[in-house]
Amino acid sequence: MDINKPNNTDASADWTSPFVEFNSSIPESGLVLAWLTRDNTKPLRPLPGSALHTRFGSFQHSSMISSKYGTQLASSSSTQAGFIYLLHPTPELWSMSLPHRTQIVYTPDASYIVQRLRIRPGSKVIEAGTGSASFTHALARTVAKNGRIWTFEFHEPRFEMAMKEIEDHGLDGVVKCSHGDVCVNGFIPVCDEILDASAVFLDLPSPWLAIPHLKSVISKEKIVRICCFSPCMEQVQRTIETLQKEGWLDIDMVEVSCKRWEARKEMIRKPQDAIERLRDIKRRRSEGLKKRNERKLAEERNDEAVSEAQENGPATPAEKHVPDKPFLPSEYNPWGKGKRVHEGEDGYEWKEVSKVEAELKSHTSYLTFAYLPPPVQGKDGSSE
Repeated sequence: MDINKPNNTDASADWTSPFVEFNSSIPESGLVLAWLTRDNTKPLRPLPGSALHTRFGSFQHSSMISSKYGTQLASSSSTQAGFIYLLHPTPELWSMSLPHRTQIVYTPDASYIVQRLRIRPGSKVIEAGTGSASFTHALARTVAKNGRIWTFEFHEPRFEMAMKEIEDHGLDGVVKCSHGDVCVNGFIPVCDEILDASAVFLDLPSPWLAIPHLKSVISKEKIVRICCFSPCMEQVQRTIETLQKEGWLDIDMVEVSCKRWEARKEMIRKPQDAIERLRDIKRRRSEGLKKRNERKLAEERNDEAVSEAQENGPATPAEKHVPDKPFLPSEYNPWGKGKRVHEGEDGYEWKEVSKVEAELKSHTSYLTFAYLPPPVQGKDGSSE
């Protein structure tokens, strides 16, 4: 399924980005994220006559057009009764469904970086290391229409795919992509604009080589904040050394680790139920032993009767004695122990709780932050 922006001149003239502006209904050929499972979200553009085929069934695009975002769409297959959700594009959902070309900045890191760099509507941001453009989408939503993002990528195939993606999503009015190696050539944009960024994000193998080139492209009138995204501690050390040498202040390193919380139902277990359960186990054990002893005694008597019958001749069926099977009373089971009890099932008492994942998410990268104050003006007007 081609999820690129349609080649329609009239439609593109009025095109707005779904990542910046919210639409309540799904337009024809508009971007929609089909949520199949928690780990499987597919981007598509609904067109008449097309369909999405999944293991949950087939879903006609004509049923998606003009539907509300958030709609639960049932399968049109007669043999499969599955469903999907039609979700509005957001940077968070896009990071789950985009084609990964590099390691991406996930939501926990992205939200923390935006907050620490104090990026807001109208901000001007430099990003080096576009990669899969996941974080670029998050930045574009934050700076909105009045902001500007200059993003740089040295790998040409990744640059071309990222630029096409940004154009397809209607973000090219906010995001300007450039191809080049900022560590060697500095921050030279393809557009004829003067760069005066107040925030910088570097996702590079060697950020310490790019930092000396920043002073010519950042704001001279306000505090500039920087974040370097590095997976190794050795990279962090070299980055900090360069930041100190270049006059950046308040340098610190952060590692973000997160767990997801979920709303669940938990069965209420009362102390008196536990006590009664223990009493029931003891009673059943006692009664079971009693029945077992009675059965053994009956078997011994039956063996004696059979032996005596064999001595006196063949026995008739009426003369044979078959011991009764032991009978155990029904088990007292207040919590469904040993049964497959579904969460929230009737017949049990439940309470609403929030549960956290058992394990922390794996390490992504270290975040190194710092800020650079504007130059101090001397008495003669020169910068000190």
